[in-house]
Amino acid sequence: MLLESKYRPPRYLVGADLQTIAAHLRHVDNIDYRRERLELADGDFVDLDWVQQKSRRLVVIAHGMEGHSRRSYVLAMARAFSSVGWDALAWNMRACSGESNRLPGFYHAGMTADLAAIIGRVCALGQYDSIALVGFSLGGNLILKYLGEEGAALAGEVKVAATFSVPCDLAQSAAEIHRWRNRFYLRRFMRHLRAKVKDKAATMPGVIDADGIDDIKDLYAFDGRYTAPVHGYSSAEEYWRLNSCLRYLPSIRIPALIANAENDTFLSGACYPQGVDLPYVHWEVPAEGGHVGFPLRHGKCWMEERALEFVEAL
Repeated sequence: MLLESKYRPPRYLVGADLQTIAAHLRHVDNIDYRRERLELADGDFVDLDWVQQKSRRLVVIAHGMEGHSRRSYVLAMARAFSSVGWDALAWNMRACSGESNRLPGFYHAGMTADLAAIIGRVCALGQYDSIALVGFSLGGNLILKYLGEEGAALAGEVKVAATFSVPCDLAQSAAEIHRWRNRFYLRRFMRHLRAKVKDKAATMPGVIDADGIDDIKDLYAFDGRYTAPVHGYSSAEEYWRLNSCLRYLPSIRIPALIANAENDTFLSGACYPQGVDLPYVHWEVPAEGGHVGFPLRHGKCWMEERALEFVEAL
């Protein structure tokens, strides 16, 4: 269902770029996380950062591409939920916690087995009656794919999800990121991704080859050479196709919000409602907001307000 959006940016933040950058530059007071390392079945690990106050409700937060638990948008979301009595768990995807992971491949947009392991760990504690999932960009795609894969078999404790700036079709969104106007963002992503490969090559000589890595300037080449083969996909195109949440949305069986700004320069047409009947998916398309932006005045952000509003209403 398509929801009417009430979001309006401050008048002095005009356009997608300012709305994106302003939100990422805001100062968010640091949060006193407690870190837990979760060992995974394949021998790797993910690091979980907790904010706990003995609540029966927990929000699990997934960051975006090349993000981590201390990004401003993650800190702000954890703080917002904590301020109204929720526990919060911000998880760092593989190789995103400040320490390289153990296996040749690090995270990718559809690695839902890691989220499933986290939910399994949380449910095993027997501490939470209600779990909400909140995700941004790549993390939002991963959450929605996970919910679709689980369908009616989803753990009963998981009640609701809220996601923002979601690249529902990875191939089409990759094409958008490669537009000339997005060159600044692409260069930044590629610089971080190349650094991860160089680190892998240094610790795993003969397994990961970094020769020519500095010549890779785009996601097509990067995912084709590294992401796809190391995770068992035949090509970047197959990796994108099989891990796009768009194909999993019809199987979702809990209320899930997708809030994508109409002016988000990273998102393609497939990332917006196209008249399909998805009874559990709530689409919201503010006219403005940028990518993981949605700034308000005085360093605040609409994403925290909207996530709390949506989650607590349900």
